[in-house]
Amino acid sequence: MITAKVELTQPLRQQRQFVAQTGSGHNLLLDDVVGGTGPKPIELVAAGLAGCTAFDVVTVLRQKYHQKITGYEVRVEADQAERPPQVFTDVRIHHVVAGIDIDVAALQEAIRLSEEKYCSVGAMVQKTANLHTTYEIVDEKTEWMKPVAEAVQS
Repeated sequence: MITAKVELTQPLRQQRQFVAQTGSGHNLLLDDVVGGTGPKPIELVAAGLAGCTAFDVVTVLRQKYHQKITGYEVRVEADQAERPPQVFTDVRIHHVVAGIDIDVAALQEAIRLSEEKYCSVGAMVQKTANLHTTYEIVDEKTEWMKPVAEAVQS
């Protein structure tokens, strides 16, 4: 079971700042644009989607395909409905994977598995939004990460 709670931080003032506590015991501030001291709740949905797919994709790439990942970033942009509830209507997810000789087919399969099987946040967001996924691979040139060539005996 997943649990969370939010509590108004300053009940006698007009601000709408809350402290959120997750079931695993982590705390963060929630706010609105006016207060600006923490993310809006809907921003956490976008961050949750980015994090959910990132965990899936990096796990598949490392464990199933043994890819040499040196960096990874997921960017999410979401459009919202104009009227309440302002659910996501279109979501763009962009994966940037850096590494040595990253296999394009492995990355495509890892993303597919995340979208179709593993990412619970994505499955919920897909109920209201169209997901558009793109990716790019950055070929890492860091010499110390590359395999050392065997010395040639003379």
